Amino acid sequence: MKLPAGLIVSCQARADNPLHGPQFMGAMALAARDGGAVGLRANGPEDIAAVMAAGLPVIGIHKVFSDEYPVYITPDFAAAEAIVAAGAEIVALDCTERPRHGEHPRVLVRRIREELGAEVFADISTVEEGLAAADWGATYVATTLSGYTEATQPKPDEPDLKLLETLAHRLSVPVVAEGRYNMPALVRQAFGAGAHAVVVGTMITNPREITRMFVAQGVPL
Repeated sequence: MKLPAGLIVSCQARADNPLHGPQFMGAMALAARDGGAVGLRANGPEDIAAVMAAGLPVIGIHKVFSDEYPVYITPDFAAAEAIVAAGAEIVALDCTERPRHGEHPRVLVRRIREELGAEVFADISTVEEGLAAADWGATYVATTLSGYTEATQPKPDEPDLKLLETLAHRLSVPVVAEGRYNMPALVRQAFGAGAHAVVVGTMITNPREITRMFVAQGVPL
């Protein structure tokens, strides 16, 4: 299933979030669909199965955390296999050059496409990583990890529009903007810079963090 151009909503909630769980993520997905989203991003087999009911393309990830390695977004083939079995036709994985316990992303991209028949959504942080992921056969390249790797620290407050624009000009595959697009004006800038689609998460699906922002910035002490 191809990703249409438009807004993609990330429906995720960590274990400490009151909205954690497939029931809530499924409801989030329906709300996002009704609001005009063209796709969804969800974590783990249970949540992915739940958001499939919205009938939109699903970018599946499987976060597997490790004390030894920094890579946790679909770090190995088993993680990819589990989310494809849950219904995801697009698998997102960390395609940075950071150490991981699984296979190199070059191998994972090929195996996911050939053995699972799924499209690959490459989460990257630099121009070089984006170019490499496209060469390996990624269907989409996304700026998801810019600001979250050692090579891109310190993390800026604003999205990495320069990275987006550079990749959009240099790649033939669709480039997706993700990471700190927390205002409609920034989403418009992303499309102006060449984004095929834009992923927004926290500012749509995490009311706890939105509430914290309003309290921090709007309530007088």
